[in-house]
Amino acid sequence: MTAEPTPAGGPPHQRGPELPDFPWDSLAAATARAKAHAGGLVDLSVGTPVDPVPEPLRAALASVSDVPGYPATHGTPELRRAAAAALSRRHGVTVPEEAVLPTIGSKELVAWLPTLLGVRPGEIVAIPDLAYPTYEVGARIAGAEVVRLAPGQAPPEGTSLLWLNSPSNPTGRVLDAAALAESVRAARAVGAVVASDECYLALGWEAEPVSVLHPSVCAEFTGVLAVHSLSKSSNLAGYRAGFITGDPGLVGRLLELRKHAGMIMPRPVQQAVTAALDDDEHVRAQRERYAHRRAVLRPALEKAGFEIELSQAGLYLWASRGADAWETVDWLAERGILVAPGTFYGPGGQRHVRIGLTATDERVQAAADRLAAG
Repeated sequence: MTAEPTPAGGPPHQRGPELPDFPWDSLAAATARAKAHAGGLVDLSVGTPVDPVPEPLRAALASVSDVPGYPATHGTPELRRAAAAALSRRHGVTVPEEAVLPTIGSKELVAWLPTLLGVRPGEIVAIPDLAYPTYEVGARIAGAEVVRLAPGQAPPEGTSLLWLNSPSNPTGRVLDAAALAESVRAARAVGAVVASDECYLALGWEAEPVSVLHPSVCAEFTGVLAVHSLSKSSNLAGYRAGFITGDPGLVGRLLELRKHAGMIMPRPVQQAVTAALDDDEHVRAQRERYAHRRAVLRPALEKAGFEIELSQAGLYLWASRGADAWETVDWLAERGILVAPGTFYGPGGQRHVRIGLTATDERVQAAADRLAAG
């Protein structure tokens, strides 16, 4: 009996996109070193919230815990109405309610957007030179090529999707309205869709972030999308709560594909998201918490010899002490402080580390005290 030939590309378990190693796995040794500190670990390496989920949001979640039917992929009308109203109040953006689409957090949307948009192998996904790693992962899942662009650099011919991220993760750089408008113009010139990751839009410090959908950036939304997350503003990382909006035609296409794929935000989470979008007070209170932690941590780092670069907004400090990124990670780990090396975000991060504001007041103060001690 003749054996069947192996399908092109190898057996099924060996086929698929080649993805980079999950970067945070490489922090295991530094984590162990930091945990061994007598005062315990101060984990500033990830952007996970540590503050409580506001009570009205938890109550909203529980209020529909006995709804047994399948939720709507498009979300409830109340959720879409609340999202449109919040964008108008908070950021001066006007979108049609039907152009709001809930997502299961923002990371899954970032990872799958190139595929859902029909980006094909050989086409280009352009991302910032220093970027959230999932932009590259999403491009690789779709089989696309990745090009990293410096701020202001136009995407090349063959680009199907251009990612923007302002305020930036990891650097905190803010692109003003003129820079965003030029990016939109350049993307349209090569026929690319623009996707703007605006998860940190509410956290402006030395600069006021603006949405790519603001009238000062573009008069109409053709080919332009904005991605929003409630993980940071409402402490809903555990709920997986986000949404995408912008070009109604693109949002409608994404909706149809997500219906087929079962990419549906759970109904209780939809209720919590609606409550979060209807209430600005808890967003203001959370912003104040991060502002306080930033005011403690930034001067402590600077007194310890670090230079803070960019970091005009967002949830992180982009810091360098003039050494290799991993050397700085180890230096801080010896003091019980865990941070992320800049190399996680691109080759340009070789001499920087990303330091999060996502620890309790007590832990942030502990980090400042250790830095002061030398």
